[in-house]
Amino acid sequence: MSKPLVHIYADESCLGNQLQERANPGAGAGMIERFSERDGWYRKDYYESDTDTTNNRMAIHSAILGLDLLRTPCRAVFTSDSQYLVKGMKTWIHGWARRGWRRRGGPIENLELWKQLARSAARHEVEWRWVRGHAEDPKNEYANMLAVRTARELDRSDGLVPSGFSEWIEQRIESGHFVDFLDLPDDEPFRPDPAPPTA
Repeated sequence: MSKPLVHIYADESCLGNQLQERANPGAGAGMIERFSERDGWYRKDYYESDTDTTNNRMAIHSAILGLDLLRTPCRAVFTSDSQYLVKGMKTWIHGWARRGWRRRGGPIENLELWKQLARSAARHEVEWRWVRGHAEDPKNEYANMLAVRTARELDRSDGLVPSGFSEWIEQRIESGHFVDFLDLPDDEPFRPDPAPPTA
């Protein structure tokens, strides 16, 4: 029996990144969705915050949390606007592991988080997809809204919670955004990336 196919749309936020000598609160957040002909859409949200962090750290956290919240091994399409995250998992992490978890230019930033994400991803078959941020992709924009709100409120979901996407997209359409949006399942074929090294 094939593993269930799920989509995760995640984003990160860090408030005050441009400011020095002060704490920069941030968050990682996402929406997990699955579609079945019998039951329709299943959607859940997740989010967590940190009182002092960076965009890159929260991008990795958004992936760790999303993948860890999947109860069983899945085929997972993980979509993010973080090139740092997507390139890291598609390409960089394999080279780092071959070189003994080092990179040519020096130490690997956020190494322990990358290793943690590799372990989280190893349970699943994962396709890492990049989408341009703030480019009118509704599910990416929803994940961005979750991340910014969570960073401002320093909140956390403590697991999966009911998604507010349906209400959010209705409000956005009523205000003249995403008027061509059709709530249909993704029809792109699933192309998993090579499994990450975990040693």
